[in-house]
Amino acid sequence: MASNIRDKVIFRMPKSFDERAEIASGCVRKLEIKIPAVVDDMNNSAERAYTGWPDRIYLLDRNGRVVLKTKPGPFGFDPSQLDAHLQRLTPRSTS
Repeated sequence: MASNIRDKVIFRMPKSFDERAEIASGCVRKLEIKIPAVVDDMNNSAERAYTGWPDRIYLLDRNGRVVLKTKPGPFGFDPSQLDAHLQRLTPRSTS
């Protein structure tokens, strides 16, 4: 991918989970990702379970249930849809 070449985030395929985690950590630092990142296992179980490719946004409730799965991104992302779900999940303070 041209953006990966430009941003120098090209790595050989990891052969162990530790290598995968090290690459992920480097990408998080290089790309200055500010949100929590997780690393899938070597069998790509999360990718298969959540069909995360191409990019998608998932929102989980406090019980770990998926309450929002966006269309493939980046053009399928609708920030207002995410905001509406977050508003429903976030308790309102009564002052």
